[in-house]
Amino acid sequence: MISACTSSSSEAVSGQETASSETKLSDNQFGEAIDAEGAISYDALLDMMEQSDSVAVKVKGKVEAVCQAKGCWMNIAGNESDAEEMMVKFKDYGFFVPKDIAGREVVMEGYAFREVTPVDELRHLAQDAGKSKEEIDQITEPVVELKFLASGVLLLDAM
Repeated sequence: MISACTSSSSEAVSGQETASSETKLSDNQFGEAIDAEGAISYDALLDMMEQSDSVAVKVKGKVEAVCQAKGCWMNIAGNESDAEEMMVKFKDYGFFVPKDIAGREVVMEGYAFREVTPVDELRHLAQDAGKSKEEIDQITEPVVELKFLASGVLLLDAM
């Protein structure tokens, strides 16, 4: 299933997002209310995922990139430059995050898993991230990726 970042027909008519499409609890809480207590590091999650194919977890990580169309996904990166990135989407497409949080730390609660991402979705995500046509055209193979379905996101204090 591809998660498109385009407006629905009702949004296009009104020109505004509907309240049900975004649950913003405060300037730093999105989705279900969570706190940072008990969150593991992203690097610890990567270690856990070597032993499991999926895990329910609260994890802290650094935002590498955000969907520039709506804020409907984000990538989390590890502390090491060669660490695997994790694609984060939001439960039931029920909330979005600000588009300007790349570089910020977040705590997320949800479900981590591995999944094959098809070429058409990879290209769509690259377009959302503002990649060039040449970069998008180079995407020719599906990829097994670490993904996370977040029920809640807490944006930590600015750097």
